[in-house]
Amino acid sequence: MAEEQQGLHELEEESKRRVHDISAMSEINVTPMVDVMLVLLIIFMVITPMLSKGVSVDLVRTRNPVAMDEADAEDALVVAVTRDGQMFLGTTRLDEVGELTQRVSDVVSNRIDKTVYIKCDARSRYERVVEVVNAVRTAGVDQVGMLTEKEEGI
Repeated sequence: MAEEQQGLHELEEESKRRVHDISAMSEINVTPMVDVMLVLLIIFMVITPMLSKGVSVDLVRTRNPVAMDEADAEDALVVAVTRDGQMFLGTTRLDEVGELTQRVSDVVSNRIDKTVYIKCDARSRYERVVEVVNAVRTAGVDQVGMLTEKEEGI
């Protein structure tokens, strides 16, 4: 009986020590969380520029651009004309104007909103831009939007 009481007494003391140990570690260690957050920040900083939609071109600068927020939508049709006259529908390179007309016609045929946005390089040939606009209009597009940037300093 005395041994059982001593055993119970030892268990009580050990449980008190455990409670004391737990209460001593009541602060949160934030170092691992900060490490994880820094790694995520670096990952997002590297990945974000790669998420730009379509082909990158140096857009024409204008004084009074019209905001076309719909061009950033996931399902927006964006045609790009590069400096050397290459055409891209999204990220797909097209070699001929007829191919552009066919592809745009296929995509737009099932849509209610038949809007295509054209972004062309500031130094692309005007003749090529007119060909692209004509090809898009021939495909049955109702609205054509020309994407530009605001001219700085004015």
